[in-house]
Amino acid sequence: MPRHSETSVPRTAGHASPYAVARWCAENGWPVHPLAAGRKTPAGNCAYCRATTHRPHQCPCHAKGKWCHGFHAATTDPQLLDAWWGSNPTLGVGVSCGPARLVVLDIDAHSVKVPDRDRLLPGIPIHESVNLDGLASGFDTLALLAALRGKKSPADDDSTLRVRTPSGGLHVWYQAPSHGPHYKSSVGSSPNVALAWQVDIRATGGYIVTPATRTPAGTYRALGTTRMPAALPSWLATELHRTGHPVNKLPAPSSRPSPRSAAPARKRAHGLLEPLLAQVEACASAPEGTAFTEKLNRAAYTAGGLVAAGHLDHNQAHDLLTAAADAARPHRHRHSSAVISSALSAGASRPLHLKGHP
Repeated sequence: MPRHSETSVPRTAGHASPYAVARWCAENGWPVHPLAAGRKTPAGNCAYCRATTHRPHQCPCHAKGKWCHGFHAATTDPQLLDAWWGSNPTLGVGVSCGPARLVVLDIDAHSVKVPDRDRLLPGIPIHESVNLDGLASGFDTLALLAALRGKKSPADDDSTLRVRTPSGGLHVWYQAPSHGPHYKSSVGSSPNVALAWQVDIRATGGYIVTPATRTPAGTYRALGTTRMPAALPSWLATELHRTGHPVNKLPAPSSRPSPRSAAPARKRAHGLLEPLLAQVEACASAPEGTAFTEKLNRAAYTAGGLVAAGHLDHNQAHDLLTAAADAARPHRHRHSSAVISSALSAGASRPLHLKGHP
């Protein structure tokens, strides 16, 4: 197969084949994985992964060239791309945002009730004198945030790749610097970590649908002529830091337990949480009937207790839970985020002390 140039695929993105788009993404260093034909969700796991319980990083299928566990299988290997899309040309294309160092603003335009003004831009009070008549979507809240910072709305940023979704939303792609922090994914309805109402963040622990992917609702189409992500604007990076999006790779220091006992306690905490996370991820084997919400709630409640007792860092727990939920139900990210936030908070009210620790 001939290699595609940096511009050949995107400039005809409405008509490019999934294989051509996958190759273009991989050549730009963005790991890709298959989406189910005609859908925006990952292609299903193999029979083995549907029948067994294991974490994505423990999956033996990846070494065999299979695409199990969604974005966890993402790759830039041209031989795998040839095998996957060569045998299944109708599969869609998803990009794993974390390894690609992509931060994508997923702007929604859903017809839902507008929340109170203190939920529109979490952490930023909006004075009663500000007229919010007509505000109805993520386009409006993002424009409001940009206006408060004296910047142009990213939705109007024609210097970067922007992709119109079939539902009327918009994906605004940015490239995070290689030397900077990783950012976590979030949903705009989250009461804890959100940039703006109806503005989701697709980053570490998430994936983004590429241009030219087709669904029954329509095709994802690139806008304008720009086909590459611009560098993440510094003002947006500042906002992501303000809203707690940087991924905390190491647990935060804690006075409980003591330094001498911290490592064994963390090991036991992870040992307690790992089986619960595995049960959540095992729900990927079936679209329903697996008690997904109940299992996610149990895992998050346990994590909250461990966090409250000082055995686990909150950001780390949130990232683990989000990754497990997205692996099982990537299309229910908003629902999962609400369950995680609520159960973490509830669990924190009852610290879970491990044996041998105060």
